[in-house]
Amino acid sequence: MNIFVSNLSYAINDDDLRQAFEEYGEVSSAKVITDKFTGRSRGFGFVEMSDDNGQKAIEELNGASFDKKVINVAVARPREDRAEGNRGGGFDRNQRGRNNYNSNRY
Repeated sequence: MNIFVSNLSYAINDDDLRQAFEEYGEVSSAKVITDKFTGRSRGFGFVEMSDDNGQKAIEELNGASFDKKVINVAVARPREDRAEGNRGGGFDRNQRGRNNYNSNRY
């Protein structure tokens, strides 16, 4: 079972996450997700456990306080694929009249 853990303190590392879940059974893996540029925690992670132990951990740890923060724990959902061209955030010159801000510059 893959478990999603969110609202983690930025001070939490992989070993801390593993230790918290090992109280409920054997942990196959525990990973805090980090920013690829800064290496800083993004505040969430994933834990893999057997189904029975994982379900018990979810029930016990969801809403629990962990390093002074209330964490959210749930079954991880598969990541949805995003369309290649639909990432947002860019400027498209073909949309220049969209908001009338400096629309005459181009």
